[in-house]
Amino acid sequence: MEKLNRSLLSNGFKFNDDLKIGSTKEMPERVIQFGEGNFLRAFVDYMFNEINAQDLFTGGITLVQPIAGGDFLRNVLNEQEGLYTLIARGRENGEKVTDKTLITCVNRCINPYSDFETYNSCAKNPELRFVVSNTTEAGITWKEEAMVTDVPQDSFPAKVCNFLYLRFKEFNGAEDKGLVFLPCELIDDNGKMLKKYVLQHAENWKLGDDFKNWIENACVFTSTLVDRIVTGYPRAEAKDLCEQFGYEDNAIDTSEIFHTWVIEGPAELEKELPFPKAGLKVIYTPDVKPYKKRKVRILNGAHTCSVLAAFLAGKDTVGELMDDSKFYTYLEKVLNNEIIPTIQGPDLSYEDLKSFADAVFDRFKNPFIRHELLSISLNSTSKFEARVLHTIQEYIEKNKSLPKILTFSFAAYIAFYRGDKIVDGALIGTRNSAEYPIKDDADVLEFYKAAWAETDISDKASVAALVKKVCANEKMWFGDLNKLEGFAQTVTDHLFAILNDGVEAEVDKVLA
Repeated sequence: MEKLNRSLLSNGFKFNDDLKIGSTKEMPERVIQFGEGNFLRAFVDYMFNEINAQDLFTGGITLVQPIAGGDFLRNVLNEQEGLYTLIARGRENGEKVTDKTLITCVNRCINPYSDFETYNSCAKNPELRFVVSNTTEAGITWKEEAMVTDVPQDSFPAKVCNFLYLRFKEFNGAEDKGLVFLPCELIDDNGKMLKKYVLQHAENWKLGDDFKNWIENACVFTSTLVDRIVTGYPRAEAKDLCEQFGYEDNAIDTSEIFHTWVIEGPAELEKELPFPKAGLKVIYTPDVKPYKKRKVRILNGAHTCSVLAAFLAGKDTVGELMDDSKFYTYLEKVLNNEIIPTIQGPDLSYEDLKSFADAVFDRFKNPFIRHELLSISLNSTSKFEARVLHTIQEYIEKNKSLPKILTFSFAAYIAFYRGDKIVDGALIGTRNSAEYPIKDDADVLEFYKAAWAETDISDKASVAALVKKVCANEKMWFGDLNKLEGFAQTVTDHLFAILNDGVEAEVDKVLA
């Protein structure tokens, strides 16, 4: 079997008919990407591949390892001359869909820690225009460090400052040699934070006002919101897939079909990067916040308000949850009756929210992804605060009443956090006589361990005291939840019933 490389594109190799092949033109390197991992290759690189294939853009991508070590994937990608197969699988409008694409827009992958000179040469490339990054949430953070010029800086913002200064000097501060940054790190205002830290390094290193003004005026730092589940290298299927392809690909990537990229930046950026014209779900906007709210409250909120109750009811995966008619109805009702009406407004229309929620159902029912409920349960306290409690608060303000299902879900959250010992950093709960790990911040786990130790589940007054204590813990919440009228009492009623009658019986009552 032949190995995947660019000679296959020109020597008459017969690719499968169901494989979409990206542009085979030689592409000038117009994009540098900090991060060679599965997510960016299945998300951003896929999008650049599409606009290249449709002759809406002409640009290759240079991948850069953001951290030292881990050369395996870089070596594989370079051996394959940047080529790899992307398989996107899922459901759209209730139907199973599979798309296979040969990604051709990646030219090479550089390790700046072993080839610093080649990395620096990228900054001097006159064709370069765009910078993409996914250096994890910890990547865009402030770290005090001295300027160095013979090795890569430690932090990503410091790397960027050094890279920009090289470019600034190479082109004598030419306005048309500024770069557009498209950070994909999962933090709020990722572009604004990156720019802030880059400018701070420029100030600390005394690089001059001309350089800082060039960053301000010639460079664009967009803030973005990314949304696509990427499942990465399909280890169990790889051999069979390669036999189907007819070539050996050691960098196969897999993802769901759904994708959305929201980019907050100048309107003219869409002319440079015409992703929407290519049929991609990319939204250019002056404000990313409404779309962030839509994702957090609908997609993430639906997960957080349902998975803990479903786990206590004996479900182990999102697929099992969706296959259960009771929990399917639970999700339908909580989204359509409580979440969507609460967050709908001038920036988020009902039609937009309903369309997004419908896509969420397809995503949750994706048969190609096994999403463990216990994995989703990680750090549920902070997730509940961000994804659910704000909706509860806004619902109460709008309707002067409690949202039935969301209020119940808080009781299910407390029930899930019932444990009497901490082992290897996890509070140990019990479901049907089997133990399960509850993973959260150490102070959260200690709080629940102590609170449950004082609770008699057969005494409703004791359960009420527990709920009052949980609601009053302002280290976990945005305020004292006991101040939400009727909330603690209703949560107590639900929790007492869950503890004594079981979670499914209480779900039945809530849905009635």
